[in-house]
Amino acid sequence: MTNKELLYIEDALGHSQYFQTKCNETAQQIQDPQLKTCVQQIAQKNQQIFQSFYGLL
Repeated sequence: MTNKELLYIEDALGHSQYFQTKCNETAQQIQDPQLKTCVQQIAQKNQQIFQSFYGLL
């Protein structure tokens, strides 16, 4: 891989981690149980995708 490709991957992983953090923070603030569950499921799915992608590396 080129340095540019590695930087792109690093950036994508960083964005994924940021999204995960924001989902978790938001879920803690949500009062509506259904919406809270939805955001938590999105966070879990994002974590699964991150782990799969990271595992490929």
